[in-house]
Amino acid sequence: MGETLHIRTALPADAEACGAVCYEAFAAISREHNFPCDFPGPEATTGLLGMMFRTPGFYAVVAELDGRIVGSNCLYESGVISGVGPISVDPAVQNRRVGHRLMEAVMERACAQGAAGIRLVQAGFHNRTLSLYTKLSFAVREPLACMQGRTLQRTVEGCLVRPATSGDVEACNALCRRVHGFARGLEVEAGIRQGTARVTVRGGNVTAYSSDLAFFGHSVAETNLDLQALLASVESFGGPGILVPTRNSELFRWCLQNGLRITQPMNLMSAGLYNEPAGAWLPSVLF
Repeated sequence: MGETLHIRTALPADAEACGAVCYEAFAAISREHNFPCDFPGPEATTGLLGMMFRTPGFYAVVAELDGRIVGSNCLYESGVISGVGPISVDPAVQNRRVGHRLMEAVMERACAQGAAGIRLVQAGFHNRTLSLYTKLSFAVREPLACMQGRTLQRTVEGCLVRPATSGDVEACNALCRRVHGFARGLEVEAGIRQGTARVTVRGGNVTAYSSDLAFFGHSVAETNLDLQALLASVESFGGPGILVPTRNSELFRWCLQNGLRITQPMNLMSAGLYNEPAGAWLPSVLF
């Protein structure tokens, strides 16, 4: 008899088993390609997945092979655009369509919820996932460089950077709509509560914001100058780093000239609605 693969909704109690699989999956592919792992250990993946499994606004599924958890996938579904990840499959059960089924499950969920589009960030060195996502109708929209470090330039003339407050949310949403065509207010509000969100003020107006200058945070700005002010305002970036669109050669060059180092190549991919951004921006690892 063949093995039975079952996809079901994740439960908070699944976090430990899924976290162990997730860490080993990311660590194995990183070791294979000689890149640092996105996560420091299984405690980090267990904590992350535990948060996603119990937080409203996230939908998560697990894959069971003959009753044993062998993978999981998550969908951020609190906005017009849904974000996928992290997806992971036990390295011991590759080539059994587990990843394909996990992706199909969240894509069907996004469609059922009426999402205008679905996005994800893919590790540029991972040929398997690039092939899978492309076959599932995703398209590469933006090559990214994950970057870490501390900028040599510590301020930008004419730009004031300060912590974001609840009074800034409307301005941040308006800015995101101008650049991307939709708002991400819930993420901004979460960043304000956590103390990670900040804004650039120039000429008395909010001209840039970041929910968090980190792997899981996104940033939006009127110009590269406004975004550079945000980057220069912190000592380091959370997690593996920030995700810089390399087609924005002016911003990318400024980051390199200011001593930031590339930790890995990545790709922003999308299915469904995608508007070419009209400003400066950094995606989160979700989108």
